[in-house]
Amino acid sequence: MDQLLFIETGFGVDVHGQDATTAAVRAVRDAIHRNSMPGIAGLLPGNDLNNMKVTIRLAVPIDKESLDFDKIKAEIPYGTVTIKVMDGGMAAPSGIILKEKNDKNDLMYIVNASVEVGY
Repeated sequence: MDQLLFIETGFGVDVHGQDATTAAVRAVRDAIHRNSMPGIAGLLPGNDLNNMKVTIRLAVPIDKESLDFDKIKAEIPYGTVTIKVMDGGMAAPSGIILKEKNDKNDLMYIVNASVEVGY
């Protein structure tokens, strides 16, 4: 990305499913779902939304290798999307004990997202 225009942040939780992708998708939605950028095309080369570049940085606590990048990228409606994954987030007990898993705690997966937009 040659020119960074703005960064949005968010977090997402999968409370009982223990699915890092679900938490990541929710984190990206949290970062972008309260925003509208009606003037963004005018800032992009050729005034074209297809020239927008988006970098999604995800801090994921566990199961990073299971992330479905296509599902996460689908949350971004325009441009070219790159995903970068790092250690972070949290795997915290949900308060439920799973009998079928030898009395282990059910975990909430919490993912942090930073969505960078530019060109």
